[in-house]
Amino acid sequence: MNRRQFFRAGAGGLGAILAMDASTRKAAAAAVQNGPIIDFHSHCSISGVAEMMGGSSQTGPTTIGPDRLVAMDELGIDIEVLSINPNLYGLDETLAERVGRVQNEGIAKICAGYDGRFLGLATLALQYPDLAVEQLEEGVNELGLRGGSIGSSVGSEQLGDPKFEPFWAKAEELDVPLWLHPVGIPELQPRLQGNGMLGNTIGNPVATAIGLGHLIFEGVLDRYPGLKLVSAHGGGYLPAYAPRTDYGCGTRECGPVPERLPSEYIQDRLFFDSAVFTSEALRHLIAVSSPSQIVIGTDYPFSWTFPTRDPRLPRFTPVEHILETPGLSDADRAAMLGGNAARLLKIPL
Repeated sequence: MNRRQFFRAGAGGLGAILAMDASTRKAAAAAVQNGPIIDFHSHCSISGVAEMMGGSSQTGPTTIGPDRLVAMDELGIDIEVLSINPNLYGLDETLAERVGRVQNEGIAKICAGYDGRFLGLATLALQYPDLAVEQLEEGVNELGLRGGSIGSSVGSEQLGDPKFEPFWAKAEELDVPLWLHPVGIPELQPRLQGNGMLGNTIGNPVATAIGLGHLIFEGVLDRYPGLKLVSAHGGGYLPAYAPRTDYGCGTRECGPVPERLPSEYIQDRLFFDSAVFTSEALRHLIAVSSPSQIVIGTDYPFSWTFPTRDPRLPRFTPVEHILETPGLSDADRAAMLGGNAARLLKIPL
């Protein structure tokens, strides 16, 4: 009996799920949405790339193998969407093309080898927009990848720069999602030193908010209404303080304004992962966006889903996070657990 059959055998509905212990809840969760539970935020690495970039051979938790499947099963994840954090932006064009090809072919090989447990996003040398267009097109049309991954900025260049227009046009034409993951902000690094892992806990959400802000205020989302962007870590700080973006240009001169209120793009144009840790944070993200705009994000294999070192903090388990957040309908949970990701990735349900 598989887990969906197991769930349907007990007719308790969502209330029965919430009454189960953690392990049973994970095993039964997929039945809520009658389809796979899809993690949009999972990292991988490809053998040989570090050496191509002048480093030493690396193996570790980002290497995909049987251990990853064990971790996925433990977290209740059916499918991981694999991406590699932007690592091409500092390379010359020749090396960026070579590394991108090896990574994209490597991701495609993983996806072909594990009975549908993985889908992949192309790595893209966005500092060379024409090359990025080729990499995205090849990744989707020839390698079977489901979209692309980009950073919150490209070196010192912001995502609203006109040089990237051909890339946005191609992504819209292909009708595939782009995964936006933060990259560091060098200018902030001196202020993020010291305790607290501030480069990650504060710097990453700031970087994501800046990247999304440029896409809104520079009119990219208006010029490309079919563009599909999914951002990590719940969109960083932008959704958390969305009304300020409205009142900023509503009360002061801030240049050409977008066609809609900035917060409206958060409601129905941008997608966000659910990696915000608490039910209250998820409730707020839903309130300013919509259940239709949220996908599961584990950020695996990084330590966010590991047992915590602090007994005051419960372990963050992303499937349970959605199941246990109050005020959601079964349809809401179904969408966030996998329905929204399936729609973006064109997975038939």
